[in-house]
Amino acid sequence: MTTQMIILNGGSSSGKSGIVRCLQAELPDPWLAFGCDSFVDSMPARMQGSDGGIDVAADGGVSVGADFRALEAAWREGIVAMARAGARIIIDDVFLGGTASRAGWQKALGGLGVLWVGVRCESSVAAGREVARGDRVRGMAALQADAVHEGISYDLEVDTTHTESLACARTIAARVI
Repeated sequence: MTTQMIILNGGSSSGKSGIVRCLQAELPDPWLAFGCDSFVDSMPARMQGSDGGIDVAADGGVSVGADFRALEAAWREGIVAMARAGARIIIDDVFLGGTASRAGWQKALGGLGVLWVGVRCESSVAAGREVARGDRVRGMAALQADAVHEGISYDLEVDTTHTESLACARTIAARVI
């Protein structure tokens, strides 16, 4: 089956966005990239810190409500519609709901060719990146580093703890080409 989508799952500051940029440069055909950060940023401001939306606690814990989940499902369906229309898509996601998050994608995908990629990074390294970024609540990276992978199986896993984004992207691209 031809790969129409690449879905990367990893915790905050694990290196997914860097891998996505490198993948777009390495893959011979054009691939569109979409990430959960841009999805969250596209939501109305009133959904930030609300029960129905998304809330980031002082310790970096993230909780989402019913309105968030409904919009997330619609976002997934829209992304998949683009893939069905012929676009190749790379997704940068954080499976906060673990296996339920993957199941949400699987429901929307309905038979599309997908390469599932786990992006791992030691929590201490991700936490250091988080501090350097300056745009995340401290503690988020450490809380998510392992939790987002619990119960998830992948076609391929990469680890950015000591491996650069380009090397990880080349490993992924070799599975697509």
